[in-house]
Amino acid sequence: MSIEVFNESGYDGVNEEMLIDVLSFALGEMDIHPDAEASIHIVDLETIADLHLKWLDLEGPTDVMSFPMDELTPGYARPDGADLGPSMLGDIVLCPEFAAKQAEKAGHDLAHELALLTVHGSLHLLGYDHVDPAEEREMFALQNELLADWYDNVEARGIKFQPKPSGAGAFPTAADRLDLDEQMNADHDAFAEPTAEDKP
Repeated sequence: MSIEVFNESGYDGVNEEMLIDVLSFALGEMDIHPDAEASIHIVDLETIADLHLKWLDLEGPTDVMSFPMDELTPGYARPDGADLGPSMLGDIVLCPEFAAKQAEKAGHDLAHELALLTVHGSLHLLGYDHVDPAEEREMFALQNELLADWYDNVEARGIKFQPKPSGAGAFPTAADRLDLDEQMNADHDAFAEPTAEDKP
């Protein structure tokens, strides 16, 4: 896989090498052509809030957004499948500042949260969604399977990234993430820009 990372967040503690590794693994497991391209953009709260409003008409920042380019589906790397060659999958946009608060509430570290969000974003690039309950269950089950398998793969390769967490929120169901979303929405003020009245 050809994966580029553009870190414009100014946020410390983001392991770009780990993000490339987890995305490469997830796409490989989904049988995407080994020469496919994708990019990861790491941005600040203001940037992701602007994207959230522009593309989804939703106020405030979020954790991850995906912007698919080509309509790719799993199976392109299989010997019995049509060889359509490499393609540009699209962009995953991550906001580590938002993700850090989310990780704290979920009971694990930022690195794991960003790995989880990267896998989640990769599935969106491949056409998965969680609009209806059946799709949601399928997507979250696949996300957790890929993420757990990646940790096993990293260990087998002897690579040192963050340790695999064991907390309840580490490999969440859709219901777990909905609950986390509600907690984050309740804390919306933590991400709001101070108004003139709030400033000293």
